[in-house]
Amino acid sequence: MAIKVSFVSLGCPKNLIDTERMMYNINEAGLQLVAEDIEADVAVVNTCAFIQSAKEEAIETILDVAWLKKNKSLKGIVVTGCLAERYREQIFEELPEVDAALGTGSWSNIVEAVKAVYNGEKYVALDAPENAPLSGDRVVTTPEHFAYIKISEGCDNRCTYCAIPSIRGKFRSRQMSEVVEEAKQLAELGVKEICLVGQDTTRYGEDIYGSYALDSLITEVSSIPGIEWIRILYCYPDKITDSLIDVIANNKKVVKYIDMPIQHISDPVLKRMNRRSDEKQIREVISKLREKVPGIVLRTSLIVGFPGETKDDFNLLHEFVKEGNFERLGVFSYSREEGTPAYDFESQVSEKTKERRRDILMREQLRIHTAFNESLIGKTLKVICEGYDEVAESYFGRCFADAPDIDGKVFFSSPRRLKEGVFVDVEITEVFDYDLLGKVK
Repeated sequence: MAIKVSFVSLGCPKNLIDTERMMYNINEAGLQLVAEDIEADVAVVNTCAFIQSAKEEAIETILDVAWLKKNKSLKGIVVTGCLAERYREQIFEELPEVDAALGTGSWSNIVEAVKAVYNGEKYVALDAPENAPLSGDRVVTTPEHFAYIKISEGCDNRCTYCAIPSIRGKFRSRQMSEVVEEAKQLAELGVKEICLVGQDTTRYGEDIYGSYALDSLITEVSSIPGIEWIRILYCYPDKITDSLIDVIANNKKVVKYIDMPIQHISDPVLKRMNRRSDEKQIREVISKLREKVPGIVLRTSLIVGFPGETKDDFNLLHEFVKEGNFERLGVFSYSREEGTPAYDFESQVSEKTKERRRDILMREQLRIHTAFNESLIGKTLKVICEGYDEVAESYFGRCFADAPDIDGKVFFSSPRRLKEGVFVDVEITEVFDYDLLGKVK
């Protein structure tokens, strides 16, 4: 009888793709994928360890799964991904419930790891992150109509608060031909929306082609029949070129939405963060995007309470948010991460101050978000249907302004039955919290 294997994938879409590749390898080896941990002989937990809250979620998940070893038929736990990579020396000592650990450079060893723990053996593979294959077949776990494609791995930016370079290794772009071929395969499976992801998507191509090539990649992917939406995530402002903006503006398949994490707007804070951009450059790229791509929705993430952030720094950031520069915005309290330069910085900010500053910005952004949503009332938007909500007695989906699993949704009525994955024109009639309400025209 085949070994039954379950997967839990934590963290970002980039991590999810690694999970999907491991699932494919399990299938190919003749092992059996099961949906629930309680049904499994071996459970795989693919972890995130970017910030403290992610580490806590990973540990809690591992301990929850470990209950099945004591009380049910689970024989072993394989921990993969960022937690295993970042705490390679401590993971077995701190979490004796774990039977195998695969670092970010060793996800392709998943079959050997599963077989080992099934047979009661410990297993460890911690190859350098740069050794991880950049491509590989996947078991796509997202809904049929959308999928993520990872176009690069690793990061060279060395932001002082970030552990990613040590966890994921140096920046490496995938060959364009491989990305395009993967997009073709996804289109043949019925995928209509492609979300391009990487630690720094705007740097794509520099290492293998000698120049930024995200614009060329998008153009190639847009030529694939069946792909209707291309969405770009994780764009660094200092690498958003005029040619990329032109592609966003003029290519009909590129949704007018860009995710551009800036982290702060105060130059002293940006300098201590070792960010590549400054206030002037950030404002210039926002202005250029607004001018050349009318109606574009901009998303960003901010960090408050970075070591040395003064009242003046925060007030500048607050005013910047008030201006409504971003329709979509998330705020994180600085997480002090061991192994990063900022961990030892002086003038650490208290947790109470961090939370207060975060709450101030989130309240401000709620006002901006609501005003933007209200501006859509009376307009007709192209919406991809994602299903039917029995409780709300309404269909739901997303418009151009909403990325999967990040932003809000559009709830709408329809006089006819709709299949998941179809595009419909929805007239927006109301706003409800972060979501939109409407009806099919």
